Amino acid sequence: MADYDMAIVGGGPAGLALARALTGAGLRLVLIERSARDDLAQAPVDGREIALTHRSVESLRKLGAWQRIDEGDIAPLRAAHVLNGGSPFVLGFEPAGGESGQLGYLVPNHAIRRALFAAVDGQEGLDLITGASVISTRTSPTGARIELADGRVITARLLVGADSRFSAVRDQLGIPAEINRLGKSMLVCRVRHEQDHHGIATEWFDHGQTYAILPLNGRMCSAVLTLASGEIDAIMALDWPALGAELTRRYGGKLGRMEVVEAPHAYPLATTWSRHFAAPCAALIGDAAVGMHPVTAHGFNLGLMSAMKLADLVRAAAERGGDIAAPMLLRRYEAAHRVAARAIYLGTNHLVGLYTAEHPAARLARKVALHAAARLPGLRQGVSRMLMQR
Repeated sequence: MADYDMAIVGGGPAGLALARALTGAGLRLVLIERSARDDLAQAPVDGREIALTHRSVESLRKLGAWQRIDEGDIAPLRAAHVLNGGSPFVLGFEPAGGESGQLGYLVPNHAIRRALFAAVDGQEGLDLITGASVISTRTSPTGARIELADGRVITARLLVGADSRFSAVRDQLGIPAEINRLGKSMLVCRVRHEQDHHGIATEWFDHGQTYAILPLNGRMCSAVLTLASGEIDAIMALDWPALGAELTRRYGGKLGRMEVVEAPHAYPLATTWSRHFAAPCAALIGDAAVGMHPVTAHGFNLGLMSAMKLADLVRAAAERGGDIAAPMLLRRYEAAHRVAARAIYLGTNHLVGLYTAEHPAARLARKVALHAAARLPGLRQGVSRMLMQR
C-alpha cells in the first residue's frame, strides 16, 4: 500500500490551498517543500501585491485563510484604468453591479502565504516535510514514487506538482511546456505618494516602459515598473531617495512625489503553458500548469482555481469510495482548467505583445483598440464581471 493517498510537491499558495481544501476528506496527505518550515510560517516580504477576485476571496474564506489576514493588509480595488502612451484617453473598468461596489481586493503575497500555512498547520491527516528537495518522481498506473535528496522514498496514489512555473515535477513527468522568457524584468516597490489614488489601479503602456500602480490603503501604492532586465538592474542599484525620484519621474508625477517605504524587488518575466495538466496518477496545479504574465494580475486567481477544482473532484471520489487518481477524474480536471485558463492566457499574451511593441503600426493599432473598446460597454462590463467573478 502507498504511504499516502496524495503527495503535493510545492508549498506555495496553490499547494497549501489544495492541502487545506481536502481537510476532513479522510485522505492521507503529504506536502513536500524545499524551504524551511519557518519560511513557510513567516513567509518573507517579497513586494508582490495580489489582486484577488471576489471568487478567490470566497475560496480563501472557505479555507479558513481569509480570516487570518490582518485587515490592514487588505485594500479595496475600486476600478481599473488603462492608459496608452501620452494620450489623455482612459479606458476604464468599473464594478459591474453587486453588493461590494469594487472589482476586488489587493493583499500582499506574503500575507496570503502566511495565512494559508497557518490554516494547514496541524491539520489532521496531513504530514508536512519541509527543508527537503525532491530529486526524482516517477509514476505508473498504480501510483507515484518520490525520492528526496536525503534518501527518503515516498509513495502515493496521486502526485500533484505545485512547484512553480519552472516545475521540476512537470519535467520529470515528461510533460512538455511552452516557456517564453521575455527578456524583461518587473520591479515592484511599495511607495508613499502625495496624491490620492482613489482605489484605482492603473496600467500604463507608455512608450518604452509599462508602469502599473496598485492602490493600497491610504496614500500608498505598489509601483510596478517593467523594462528590459538590464535597465531594471540599474534602477535596483539606486538608493531609496533616488529610486523614489526615478519612479516619480517615470510616472510623470501623476501621484505627486513618491517616497520608497519598503525595499524593492525585481523578478524576471516568463510565461509558461503546460501541454498537459495531468498524467497517469499525477496532476499539475498553480504556476506548474499555467504561468501567467502579471499584467492582468490573474495568475494567482487561476492557480487557486486549479487547486479548488482538483480538490472538489478528489473529495467527491473519496466520499464515494472511488479512485482519486482515476484517469477519468484527471481528464475532467484537465479539461475544466484548460477551459478556464486558455482564453485568458492567450488573450493576455496578445495584449502584452500589442501594447509593448514600439513600431508605428502597433502604436496605431493599440490606439484604435482602446477607443473601440470604450465604445463597447458590453465588453468593458464583461471584463469587469470576470474580475469580480464569484
